[in-house]
Amino acid sequence: MENIPTESRQYGQEAPSPELMPSRYKQSTHGSARSANQTLLNKLIALSLPFVPKPIVKQFAKRYVAGESIAEMIQTVRTLNQQGVSATIDVLGEFIHHPQEAHQTAEMYQKILQEIEEHHLDANVSVKLTAMGLLLDPNLCLNLMQNLATHAAEHHNFIRIDMEDSECTAQTIDLYLTLRKTFSNVGIVVQAYLRRTHDDVIRIIEAGAGHFRLCKGIYIEPRWLAYQLPDLINQNYADILEEMIQRGAYIGIATHDERLVWAALKLIRKYHLSRDQYEFQMLLGVDPELREMLVAAGHHVRVYVPFGKQWHAYCMRRLKENPKIAGYILQNLIHRH
Repeated sequence: MENIPTESRQYGQEAPSPELMPSRYKQSTHGSARSANQTLLNKLIALSLPFVPKPIVKQFAKRYVAGESIAEMIQTVRTLNQQGVSATIDVLGEFIHHPQEAHQTAEMYQKILQEIEEHHLDANVSVKLTAMGLLLDPNLCLNLMQNLATHAAEHHNFIRIDMEDSECTAQTIDLYLTLRKTFSNVGIVVQAYLRRTHDDVIRIIEAGAGHFRLCKGIYIEPRWLAYQLPDLINQNYADILEEMIQRGAYIGIATHDERLVWAALKLIRKYHLSRDQYEFQMLLGVDPELREMLVAAGHHVRVYVPFGKQWHAYCMRRLKENPKIAGYILQNLIHRH
């Protein structure tokens, strides 16, 4: 049996230190996704879809991905804007292997920021640090992000740093806090299912960098690192959201779970938040009815708009992350026919 050295223990935190996790509890997590509360049918559908020809996959992918080109993305964002919805744009393809790919991703984001300004779009950008070389060369990643933040500021725009699996959590937060020493037009994503997140949120806010997207989290993580029970994840989400509100942070409330939307609306009313203190965020193509209901009620809503040539890999990954989407896809295909 492994022992945790007494001198290494830390008390009073929300979660145990990841460095203290016994090896018997560790598992391979990179690129995987949480499978709690998923039906067997949805899992089977998701497993079978990689064998479906790409042209067929592309038909249902249109609902969830804004095409391969910048022109297609612009049209999708313009349509959302006409519906009273903002957008955040994501360039697909975070799994890179060479520094040159990170430079190419950065150049693409710079072009997108220019296009947003030229076309008068209500949109910002979301960036995964692994696409900017975080796991290849953290210094390269920081340099590219500093240049991108400067470029975004010149175009009066904003960058949201996406959160990935636990391998990247600490590095992502550290790099974000470094950026925030110079740039105010950068925000971060945190995941409610991670045990460390409540402490991370307090640290980030106390550093003067409280601009968040709060989501549940989707990657498979060990119990040592992440809550596994759906009800507990929801409760932690609501608790973290209230902590953010009480401490004056700006929050993107990212969820399609109407129970959490309901809890958020209660907190918005309880703390008398104005429309410029929060927004709701949703994925392109997922539960547009709930999105329209929030817009009709006068709330600011932003939709996550992914696009790019790696749309197929993205769709397959999203199905692994959340096979429930496979059920939605099957229903859509049935209704079409």
